[in-house]
Amino acid sequence: MTVTIPDDTDAVVYDLDGTLVRLAVDWDAVAVDVADTLDGRGVDTDGMDLWRMLERSEDLGHRDAVEEAIATHEREGARRSERLSFADEISTTHPVGVCSLNCEDACRIALDTHDLAESVACVVGRDTVATFKPDPAPLLAAVERLGASPERTLFVGDSERDAETADRAGTRFAYVGDGPTTF
Repeated sequence: MTVTIPDDTDAVVYDLDGTLVRLAVDWDAVAVDVADTLDGRGVDTDGMDLWRMLERSEDLGHRDAVEEAIATHEREGARRSERLSFADEISTTHPVGVCSLNCEDACRIALDTHDLAESVACVVGRDTVATFKPDPAPLLAAVERLGASPERTLFVGDSERDAETADRAGTRFAYVGDGPTTF
């Protein structure tokens, strides 16, 4: 699972779930809870996946309630998460950050749970900035916090969303493993 870090790299940012750890989250149950939250506020969620419901909640002023419904599952899933073997390959020669679609609190819990927090200088979660991946703002926030430039930063992730985020942010990208996961 080794990722080659180019010599002219100034910082490395990692995705969390599926890259360093696997959160123990039943995403179908999360989607049901979010749908119930929005349905209780009179929002028709028929045919929407979890991330579309989150986007829609922003438009309708229900983002805080939806965030809390998702984050409750993520925090618990972070406490019960599995450390993945790639976590042993976190760079020790570059400033390191995490940019995740999970909430920042869950990221920090997972990093603490698996003794990775000391290796990570910054964490940017879904709720840290106003937008979330694949929008480039979260990754660019991590790059800025690390004092690096996008073109000299490597983003390592496990999904097509991660690859798209890197492309949009102007960073380099490497898949952990052999390519995108299907989770």
